[in-house]
Amino acid sequence: QVQLVESGGGLVQTGGSLRLSCAASGTIFSINAMGWYRQVPGKQRELVAVIGSGGSINYADSVKGRFTISRDNAKNTMYLQMNSLKPEDTAVYYCKSDLLEAVRTGYRALEVWGQGTLVTVSS
Repeated sequence: QVQLVESGGGLVQTGGSLRLSCAASGTIFSINAMGWYRQVPGKQRELVAVIGSGGSINYADSVKGRFTISRDNAKNTMYLQMNSLKPEDTAVYYCKSDLLEAVRTGYRALEVWGQGTLVTVSS
């Protein structure tokens, strides 16, 4: 069983910074793309940033220039550094990973989601 666990969420004032982490564990053969998504009640989940295994990165326009996504392959961990936070950044942030799970016969492709971590930016 492969799991993703997010951490680092909390309460921060406008203009502050927060660093989220997402740790993958389990029978992982390899991790391909990993990404951060966020969702508020009544709204669709939206992409925040994604990073590929080769280092390719894509950001939502709303966070470009303020957020930085990175990954530590040795630790199977992804990070999201959030600077200059705004109240509209308030949401539950989810980690997602496209990976290959190691199985007895080889591996299988999976899309795995974390449980989410709440980020609240006060005005």
